[in-house]
Amino acid sequence: MSDAVAYKILTADQWRALDLDGRFAGAPVDLADGYIHLSTAAQLGETAAKHFAGQDGLIVAAVDIAALGEAIRWEVSRGGALFPHLYGALTKADLLWAEAMPLVEGRHQLPRGLPAAAA
Repeated sequence: MSDAVAYKILTADQWRALDLDGRFAGAPVDLADGYIHLSTAAQLGETAAKHFAGQDGLIVAAVDIAALGEAIRWEVSRGGALFPHLYGALTKADLLWAEAMPLVEGRHQLPRGLPAAAA
């Protein structure tokens, strides 16, 4: 896969820790699986709905996966689709931007400007 940007959904506490520490080792599911789960723009909405349903205060961070090189592996996951997985910590230097992903009427609002496939 050649996509240069992937996305990580973080809780407010996870974002604060990354912001303060400069690195994020992963959410509990990431630590259990041995890698940090990321999503493409096309996968982001479903990831939010499936794994973060009803949670408010989320942050979506755009990750420069091209700069991560071999630490990124594209692996089969949900529905047989390839997902980017980060084998290592996520650092603030890896991020292109981060924005709130508010919950409006039960649905997460993805940041404006994401590729159309994320809508």
